[in-house]
Amino acid sequence: MIDITLPDGTIKQVQKSSTAMDLALSISEGLARNVLAAEVDGSIVDAYLPIETSASVKLLTWNDEDGKSTMWHSSAHLMAEAIQFYYPNAKFAIGPPIEKGFYYDIDFMGESFSENDLQKIESKMKALAKAKNKYIRKEVSKQDAVAYFKTKEDPYKLELLEGLEDGAITFYTQGEFTDLCRGPHIPNTGFIKAVKLTAVAGAYWRGDEKNKQLTRIYGITFPKNAELNQYMEMLEEAKKRDHRKLGKELGLFTFSQKVGQGLPLWLPNGTALRERLENFLKHAQKRAGYEQVITPHIGNKDLYVCSGHYEKYGEDSFQPIRTPDPNEEFYLKPMNCPHHCEIFKSSPKSYKDLPTRYAEFGTVYRYEQSGELHGLTRVRGFTQDDAHIFCTQEQVKQEFKDVIDIVLYVLKTLDFTNFKAQISLRDPKNKTKYIGSDENWARAEQAIIEAASEKDLNTVVEYGEAAFYGPKLDFMVKDALGREWQLGTIQVDYNLPERFELEYVGSDNLKHRPVMIHRAPFGSMERFVAVLIEHCGGDFPLWLTTHQFVLLPISEKFNEYAQKVSDLLNNYDIRGLIDDRNEKIGKKIRDAELAKRPFMLVIGEKEYEANTVAVRQRGRGDLGSMGVDKFAEFVQELVKKELAIND
Repeated sequence: MIDITLPDGTIKQVQKSSTAMDLALSISEGLARNVLAAEVDGSIVDAYLPIETSASVKLLTWNDEDGKSTMWHSSAHLMAEAIQFYYPNAKFAIGPPIEKGFYYDIDFMGESFSENDLQKIESKMKALAKAKNKYIRKEVSKQDAVAYFKTKEDPYKLELLEGLEDGAITFYTQGEFTDLCRGPHIPNTGFIKAVKLTAVAGAYWRGDEKNKQLTRIYGITFPKNAELNQYMEMLEEAKKRDHRKLGKELGLFTFSQKVGQGLPLWLPNGTALRERLENFLKHAQKRAGYEQVITPHIGNKDLYVCSGHYEKYGEDSFQPIRTPDPNEEFYLKPMNCPHHCEIFKSSPKSYKDLPTRYAEFGTVYRYEQSGELHGLTRVRGFTQDDAHIFCTQEQVKQEFKDVIDIVLYVLKTLDFTNFKAQISLRDPKNKTKYIGSDENWARAEQAIIEAASEKDLNTVVEYGEAAFYGPKLDFMVKDALGREWQLGTIQVDYNLPERFELEYVGSDNLKHRPVMIHRAPFGSMERFVAVLIEHCGGDFPLWLTTHQFVLLPISEKFNEYAQKVSDLLNNYDIRGLIDDRNEKIGKKIRDAELAKRPFMLVIGEKEYEANTVAVRQRGRGDLGSMGVDKFAEFVQELVKKELAIND
């Protein structure tokens, strides 16, 4: 007998070689009907995989993220089986689960495939799912695996096999389809009740533009049709909120092929919105003791070699900038932190100078592949709301907690209330991806864990998600549609101060290394604005809106009075414009609604004579007539309320 420890601490004794499904059946048949996979001592495995030693076990259902991921992985195999039925010569590359659903990269060997073909693949998947075919795991020697895919003439699986060790290779078969896969998978295809293939795109094999372009097919599945219907409704709403669509409609940003892919151009409305966000954070930073700095857009190669960014980001950087001096080589900066280290080092520091906090809205550059660019969320040039704190070891935790307060202030003010804090640690099984000593990593990780606990954050721990120079706390925010985004981040770094030989003189009159904290509450201005647009559907908070009002004179007779009202409101720092087009008032109101103007101020004979405006608020309708001063006070109170959180 072996001991199985359940998530609630209960210990059950079961026969050695029992499976997670046996365990589920011993609890209840209802539970067993819903088990998709299991987590055994931290590893996700098939529900029918024998458990040979005492272990901690969590039974995974559709309610668990790992349960969903397992089902979507199995759905990718089911889709491949359906495609194999219609396209027997197709070659299958990789087919992983993703955050919402799955995809498979496929070489159709010259046969055409488009979105018009998705419906027949969906129908075949549903038919195959009803057969309730089991996902059968088989361990295979490398020699046999290579022989199998040679008979299939499959160059993609053969290339993948080159990187695998003998004794660690498994095949999975369901129905007529067999794939190279380490699993895990759901018990059988019958769990898949609802299917939707969502898109067809191009993708280079292994993400390399030099390789062949494959066809990537995206899809998603659910255990109930009702859940698929809800998801499709969400997708329709997401289309309406797409930041690329709304960005164009609201005149916020644009792109130009002549300027270059992934390099956004901020239009006047977008620039004004972005500046208000920057000023909002600058105000909070000033109160918290930050000093603004400015650094160049480029840096000498030696700077990034010293920091380690050249080694880690060299392949993702733009080509080097060469000068007439053959000994000079510059790069567009991938990060602001090396520059800030040099600012700290530019003058002697005492313990009395610490903590020193440098802040900069600094633009950085990464050469993202063209196929991965997406609106403002994935660009080649972006501005980080960067800051770096240089402090003593004793100050680290308090400084980290103070940064958490700033991030929470930002998120709450902008109505991002649904979030969790991800403690991103080093992968203990692969330390080669990181720089620095084990001792420094342990101290940095412990500081983050303690600070997050003391701030009572809802946290999850993810191994392998740390930055190459240190662990971090990432804020994973859900928008109004329930989609998760990584926005703010805080990182503890013992390594860059070592690399740059940063020093301060302590109270003992000896030289010491400072600790460095990296932080960016927005993350990047481009990505944050994109997420904000989609979160609020373009209906920005009043304090952030470019045009808080639009004046609507019902005829040109009242244009002069409208200008007078506009000037008065501008004196109150309330922003707006006048729609003096020769159009009917109904059309002006409809256009103002579509442009998402918070307030429409209608001016007719009655308002002109009474020195008032007829106020209409978007989403609430008519609020009646008000004097200009009263309306100004009303707006100012609303703005004050929006910005008063944690103030």
